Amino acid sequence: MTEMRQETPVLFHETRHGKIFHGDSLAVMADMPAASVDLIMTSPPFGLVRKKEYGNADAPQYLEWFRPFAEHFKRLLRQRGSLVIDIGGAWVPGQPTRSLYHFKLLLMLCEEYGFHLAQEFYWWNPSKLPSPAEWVNIRRIRVKDAVNTVWWLSPSPWPKASNRRVLQPYSPSMKTLLEKGYKAKKRPSGHDISENFAIDNGAAIPPNLIAIPNTESNSFYLRYCQSKGIKAHPARFPAALPEYFIRMLTDEGDMVYDPFGGSCVTGEVAERLNRRWICSEIIEEYLSGAMGRFSGKEESHGAQQAQLPLIYNQEMEANYYRLPHPGILWDSACHDALPQDGGEKRAARA
Repeated sequence: MTEMRQETPVLFHETRHGKIFHGDSLAVMADMPAASVDLIMTSPPFGLVRKKEYGNADAPQYLEWFRPFAEHFKRLLRQRGSLVIDIGGAWVPGQPTRSLYHFKLLLMLCEEYGFHLAQEFYWWNPSKLPSPAEWVNIRRIRVKDAVNTVWWLSPSPWPKASNRRVLQPYSPSMKTLLEKGYKAKKRPSGHDISENFAIDNGAAIPPNLIAIPNTESNSFYLRYCQSKGIKAHPARFPAALPEYFIRMLTDEGDMVYDPFGGSCVTGEVAERLNRRWICSEIIEEYLSGAMGRFSGKEESHGAQQAQLPLIYNQEMEANYYRLPHPGILWDSACHDALPQDGGEKRAARA
């Protein structure tokens, strides 16, 4: 597959609310008016050590590669608009330590381009396989990497937002507390828990940890690609991720832009939520596959998720992702001796 960089981007597809452009997103953004976008929601190619087929810059060169995008993002966003970047981490080549490139990107965007960090989010993928294999499965000196950072930034310290749009059902323990009552008191930590804590507001304010499994295997998009002989995009984020931020940070009719559109998941969600939107992508085959998202033949998984009831009931048990207590398998002893070299020498298999 070859990258098709266009001097002049081509309008590839148009829907009721949105447009898909085939071409370099820098060229697409150059033609967009200043202060015209309410939300840039994107997952750029990560700064990976190992090259992926969809293209990415090496971690040390990542900041320089990102600079022209940062300049356009700042110009395009409305003052109270938002920039949301889903970006995974990377490992330093040949050693079990983490690259700092995505933290450096955050600092660059804030210190050099004037963005404000509204909040950092962590997308936990419960279905993520153990990786990297060398450090996690073989030498057993690290745990699996299953969280992406999601930076929520804005040109203003006060981007428009409402967490009422993304409320979650109360947990069973909270429902029990509301039913049995709660005595207002000061905790040992010093926090004063008032009577307001026991008011039933119908739903809970979510944390900045977002649990969404990335397990798409039989969606209409994948079946469409298979039927057309199209290679599906290898790094799609689940529709619930952009939907979370589109709901929280935009109103109907607002403009949403994804400069690294891929298979246009962001566009699919924005279309369903009646937001205006633009996606751009340089690889034409990914856009050909994206047409399966706009065929109107099948309701998307995101739309089905949006119809879930707000109040917890037993049928919703499967929609909760729980982390076990870290000590669930602990006993009084640590049985295996730690490798004194920190795992530097690869141990022979038993």
